[in-house]
Amino acid sequence: MSGKHRKPDPIAAPVTDSPWRAKLHEVIFEAETPAGKAFDVALLWAICLSVIAVSLESVAAIRAQFGAVLRIVEWFFTGLFSIEYVLRLCAVRSPLKYARSFYGVIDLLAVVPTYASLFVPGAQSLIVVRALRLLRIFRILKLTQFMGEARVLSAAIRGSIRKIMVFLITVVMVMLVAGAIMYVVEGEESGFTSIPKSIYWAVVTMTTVGYGDIAPQTVLGQIVASALMITGYGIIAVPTGIVTVELTAAHKNAVSTIACNSCGADGHANDADYCKFCGTKLERDHDPARARS
Repeated sequence: MSGKHRKPDPIAAPVTDSPWRAKLHEVIFEAETPAGKAFDVALLWAICLSVIAVSLESVAAIRAQFGAVLRIVEWFFTGLFSIEYVLRLCAVRSPLKYARSFYGVIDLLAVVPTYASLFVPGAQSLIVVRALRLLRIFRILKLTQFMGEARVLSAAIRGSIRKIMVFLITVVMVMLVAGAIMYVVEGEESGFTSIPKSIYWAVVTMTTVGYGDIAPQTVLGQIVASALMITGYGIIAVPTGIVTVELTAAHKNAVSTIACNSCGADGHANDADYCKFCGTKLERDHDPARARS
């Protein structure tokens, strides 16, 4: 059977069989189109205003005078974001995949606290999580270079996790040993009343915070403390070096801002034709990065 008359793959095919869904996807997910940018800019304003309203409600004096108005504003934005969340699910072919994505979870958490406040008083304060939705500003303002840098940083952090975990485990063991030594050396009369409290002192000392609520009194304790302080200065540079190496490696991979029509995910390579998450063919009509290549 010739490729010209081949039946399209129902998974990889773009969402062109439903014009309304394709248009909805373009407006909601594509920041490169005039309609998409207008929608996202309006969304950013709504997010900012809703976070401000919740923050003002937490002030007792303002709540006493404008509490009722702020609650109405809060429910208005919750209803608005609820409708937007449903529209996002309708705009993609695989709603469940989008719902489980990072932005999908954030979009859901943006509306859950208000509804939860009907059963748990005070839960609406968690609405400030809506501020995380402002991460979309990099796509909305066409700051493609910032999007690329953000993804490079994300990739570097992911690549550094195991190395940093090994490093942190080592640091924790040093703190445990130092705390136990100080408990034995200083004793309860110097404020080191238990090993957990001595470990707390070791954490504060090694991180160079130095609250001063507990301090060694003996010469031997001060020597141990000095060694721990110097060690603390030395270990600060280790995570920085690990992440720097990963950043250098991650800079070699460029990504595009195009969003998948099926699951709504982005972060694909500039030369990618299919979504790396669900396999759907990418629509590149509004991808400036691809247009330049």
